Amino acid sequence: MTKKTLFFVASLIIALFCRGQVPQKINEYNVDSIKKNYTRTEIMIPMRDGVKLFTSIYSPNDNFTKYPIIIVRTPYGSESHAEEWKGINSKLNWTSLFEEKYILVFQDVRGTYMSEGDFMDIRPFNPDKTGNDTDENSDAFDTIDWLIKNINNNSGKVGMMGVSYPGFYSTLSLPNAHPALKAVSPQAPVTDWFIGDDWHQNGAFLLMPAFGFFSSFGQPRTQQTRTSPTRFNYNSEDNYNFFLNIGPVKNVTTQYFGDTIKFWNNLMNHSDYDVFWQGRNPTKYLTDIKPAVLVAGGWYDAEDLYGTLAVYNAIERQNPKNKNRLIMGPWSHGQWSRSGGGDWLGNIYWGSKTTDLFVEQQLLFFNYYLKGKGSMNSPEALVFMSGSNEWKSFDSWPPKNIESEYLYLQPNGELKFTPPAVDENFDEYVSDPDKPVPYAEHVHMAKTKNYMTDDQRFASRRPDVMVYKTDELTEDVSITGPINVSFFVSTSGTDADFVVKLIDVFPEQIKDFPAESKNRKTSSPLGGYQMLVRGSVLRGKYRNSLENPEPFVPGKITSVSFDMADIAHKFKKGHRIMIQVQNSWFPLVDRNPQKFVNIYKCSEEDFTKATQRIYHDTERPSHISIRVLRE
Repeated sequence: MTKKTLFFVASLIIALFCRGQVPQKINEYNVDSIKKNYTRTEIMIPMRDGVKLFTSIYSPNDNFTKYPIIIVRTPYGSESHAEEWKGINSKLNWTSLFEEKYILVFQDVRGTYMSEGDFMDIRPFNPDKTGNDTDENSDAFDTIDWLIKNINNNSGKVGMMGVSYPGFYSTLSLPNAHPALKAVSPQAPVTDWFIGDDWHQNGAFLLMPAFGFFSSFGQPRTQQTRTSPTRFNYNSEDNYNFFLNIGPVKNVTTQYFGDTIKFWNNLMNHSDYDVFWQGRNPTKYLTDIKPAVLVAGGWYDAEDLYGTLAVYNAIERQNPKNKNRLIMGPWSHGQWSRSGGGDWLGNIYWGSKTTDLFVEQQLLFFNYYLKGKGSMNSPEALVFMSGSNEWKSFDSWPPKNIESEYLYLQPNGELKFTPPAVDENFDEYVSDPDKPVPYAEHVHMAKTKNYMTDDQRFASRRPDVMVYKTDELTEDVSITGPINVSFFVSTSGTDADFVVKLIDVFPEQIKDFPAESKNRKTSSPLGGYQMLVRGSVLRGKYRNSLENPEPFVPGKITSVSFDMADIAHKFKKGHRIMIQVQNSWFPLVDRNPQKFVNIYKCSEEDFTKATQRIYHDTERPSHISIRVLRE
């Protein structure tokens, strides 16, 4: 550890535990405390086009002090946070802010719940607004303007925050921001629903998540309401069979949705990365950003890990002088904002209650930029390194002290840091869309958040999953930053999905795993555990362009490359690194018929078995590139 790092760690400890800024018992400030110390009001705030947005406001009862405002704009119903004062106590994000005394504002975005107007999913940013033109950016601006002019005892300084979809609305507040907006924290922000967030990965359709979300959220609103949409009744406990029995994706509309789910119809009608999708990615508009930014997310977020890193990187690239920071923990989607401590994800124990540090850092961020309280000495990137289970601080992300290395697939299922030294070598197997590889071992209906760290031994045993692994590592290998897949393949079909998984294989005899993990019964024995660290999929027809799909030529050896999301993971001495390659990941990803067709419109007869080959020889060295941290 360098002197610089030691100095930062010492400073951080002093900042967190000696300044007295951070509540020591965050959860003790409960609903009764809020009711005693706050006044809650409901307001319909007018936008520039006359549409009024429902807003619930919590103001401290102290009429002698001016307080900053923090806003959460949501499509999920602000009343779910406020009705009868319920729900507040379970939110670590907001509980600490209530105790610290802020004016907390929750707003239904236009067209949802109690707000007027028409809702549009990920409404595009309009950089050329004139007159009464509106978008989410103008709605945020108008809300801030109204609040600072009409809410008593506000200090004139405003922050915004939100997780997932509310993270998208936080991001959209940044371009041409209201002068009063000083600090924004987009957390797991929805950013691009085709490249990597929620419903697609590299063009592959994430069937189960999209169906689960839009079957309820996508129901049209007939009137202003405080009531959430009804949940879809699957009448099943087995997602694999449920979605397999649907058949081709087009049958979802005929069997279940009809023509009522507007965004599902948009999904089905925009199969490529066209202007519909491109116009909904806000990153190119994140220029000349004035507010300070704290981007937060989880390494094991199955929904919006892409968006978290894309927003942070866009602000860094396009605003070199902006006060933009990143915090990444070992969390599933939004786990940092919920009670529970974040010490576990599935079978994996992280060694501490990791969410405590996030709550502290978030409070430091808002206190400094909205109250001028304390000093902001947090690092550029505060990152949890799984595997070694430690927080690391960096002055950039990815870190500067990294070196690119390559892990090469080898004959006989080996994986090495050196290229293969054989001629004409490949693995061959058959991929059958009628028997797709499941994304998780256990039978269940709703998608699990734990699959991101699940044991992959069940997949290793299938003949249609290719497995490559190193010898036992003789030293630790810390990988930080993005991963690139570069394979040479052939297929007897004209399309194929490629699922690549990076896995940490534990020793058969666990010696270095924390003792606390033994106090919890896990569903998989940890000896020999194959922990998923990162998995990603490419729809093969998009290998050269997301906008212009191309068929494979049957039997022709073809180069396939794509990026996987960043990781921060230490593969420890005595462990092994494994790569699994497969052509289905069901029902997380819809089935590729392995024929070059519009998959959203195709029929059952389009689905066919295909013989797949993965090459690993001197002329076709299939590999992944990684960034190894030099400590």
